Amino acid sequence: MIKSMTAFSQDSKTCGTITADVTIRSYNSRHLDIVFYGPESCQMFEEGVKKIIGKTHDRGRIEIKLFIRDDAEDLDQFEVDEAKAASYYQALKKIKESLNLSTDISIENILTARNVIVPSKKEQDSQILWEAIEPAIEAGSIDLDIMRRKEGKNLYSDLAARIDHIEKDLKRIEKDAAKIPLMYKQRLMDKISFLTSDTDELDPVRISQEAAILADKSDVSEEIVRLYSHINQFRDILDSDDSEGRKLNFLIQEFNREFNTIGSKSGNASLSHKVVDLKSQLEKIREQVQNIE
Repeated sequence: MIKSMTAFSQDSKTCGTITADVTIRSYNSRHLDIVFYGPESCQMFEEGVKKIIGKTHDRGRIEIKLFIRDDAEDLDQFEVDEAKAASYYQALKKIKESLNLSTDISIENILTARNVIVPSKKEQDSQILWEAIEPAIEAGSIDLDIMRRKEGKNLYSDLAARIDHIEKDLKRIEKDAAKIPLMYKQRLMDKISFLTSDTDELDPVRISQEAAILADKSDVSEEIVRLYSHINQFRDILDSDDSEGRKLNFLIQEFNREFNTIGSKSGNASLSHKVVDLKSQLEKIREQVQNIE
């Protein structure tokens, strides 16, 4: 089953007082590119997070944003810079003595100094952190895969309809291409008849040989056979158990090569217009295939 590379998921898990909120977004990419954003205290888990994502996803740029909330009552704490407080007190004392002041130095005076008392966070237990983060990442990765598969179903329907359209147009081209030898023979005979109207009649066998040479140069039967084969292979890939975006992308290049060859060989305006329509459909398929994992 094909999977889209564009998707979104969001999950949340709690362990003790710690809650891990995870948001995952994925975009088109030729390779698997995992980017992790999280608090500094969680950077140690980056490789573990990437390993979890890599179990389920093979391609795409996947951005994970992790938010941690700790509801512990003793989480907020404060630290005192005793050296700075003592130094500030000595400075105040020196000013008092030099100016002969009678005012006492109070705690309020010392607290006016910056960063004497600063907030600090209680160090969080890494094991408890991971016990909240791991299931959140796993759930987010699974939900992302579900959404990718859901989007893949929509892509499947669109691609299946477009490849059917290409097959129908190819049958029309095959029918028109069968008329090319007769067309070239008649065109050659008309031209020779015009140029040799005052001379003896030319050998009809030689005319047929020349027409056959021209027709052979414009024969597109091999290209049409290969295109039918590509169509069958395209459908097989769509129906396979794995998502094979790379194979489909390669196959589109083969389609395009055959279409270009038919267009250059045809020498027929009607046939050329049909090839242009085919290439238009192929371009739409190519754009959709870029979203497939």
